[in-house]
Amino acid sequence: MSASPNIFFDSLTDTEVYEAHSIETKGFPADEAGSLETFQYRHAHAPELFLGAFESASTVDAGRALVAYVNATRSTFDTLTHASMSTHEPGGRSACIHSVCVREDRKRKGIASALLKEYLARLAATKSVDRVLLIAHEELRPLYEGCGFKWVGPSSVHHGSRPWFEMRWEAPVSAPAPSGPSQQQILEALQASSRKPRPTGQLLSEMSGGIAEASIVDEKSGRTRNAHDLLCPRSGCGSVILRKSVASLEEKEAAALDPPTGKSPDLPALPAPPASAHWWLVEPSPMEFENIGFSRPVAPTDDEKKPLKLLICADCDIGPLGYSEVGGTQFWLSAERVRYRS
Repeated sequence: MSASPNIFFDSLTDTEVYEAHSIETKGFPADEAGSLETFQYRHAHAPELFLGAFESASTVDAGRALVAYVNATRSTFDTLTHASMSTHEPGGRSACIHSVCVREDRKRKGIASALLKEYLARLAATKSVDRVLLIAHEELRPLYEGCGFKWVGPSSVHHGSRPWFEMRWEAPVSAPAPSGPSQQQILEALQASSRKPRPTGQLLSEMSGGIAEASIVDEKSGRTRNAHDLLCPRSGCGSVILRKSVASLEEKEAAALDPPTGKSPDLPALPAPPASAHWWLVEPSPMEFENIGFSRPVAPTDDEKKPLKLLICADCDIGPLGYSEVGGTQFWLSAERVRYRS
């Protein structure tokens, strides 16, 4: 039978603790009922674990009437013992229920079940305990199991003349917040990425039309732009460095970019200064690139020039592919040291 719609749940006042104790003495045998002092102790030290079921004024002469209650204290143990039942331990993660009792004239109306379910729902919402423990006589097992408690077995606690059985309710564990992909997922994603076809292209020296094939005139600005996506020059890398029509073609003096130890064998040779060379000019910031890396500042060969940063592929680190002055807004990409996407 379901509880009356006039039933509501609330904490008890100091005066209502006396009413709860009166219900206790009428509902339990004398050798099992708790004393008024223990009720007052539980209410004073663990008021958040003392909950009452009340009937509203529509069913009584005035005010609210206590018709059932549940009370408990805290323990650091995960099972019930005489010590855990007699001492309140603030901060304990186990709630030890001492009694659940319904007023005699309101029994068998579903109030006990409704009260317990409300009690557990509040504890779950506040996440203030990890479990709720109680001892009960065997005939009350269906009541507590219907509210979510699990049967543990005979209890070591002796209170009164009849045997007790321990039952427990475990607070639901919230699913952990997403913490990002696992290492296995990252590895699988990288492997899948490595299996995807990489963009391919030709070096300028491999294009039959040379720089004319690699460029196109922008009708709006009149400037000559890159006609293809520009890729890393290393065969098999395929990293897109710059999208088509972003850079302007410039012809100016070549630059000595390679270190004294020599260039990478994967890079085409550059003309030696003062010979001229073709460059792709990217302005006004590195944000125009799809993928580019920079070296540490390098001292220029000409004392009058500013330090340079060399451009490299951000995926495979091959370079130098070009240069920019430190703090400058112009980025010069060698037309010979990129591939032109097919």
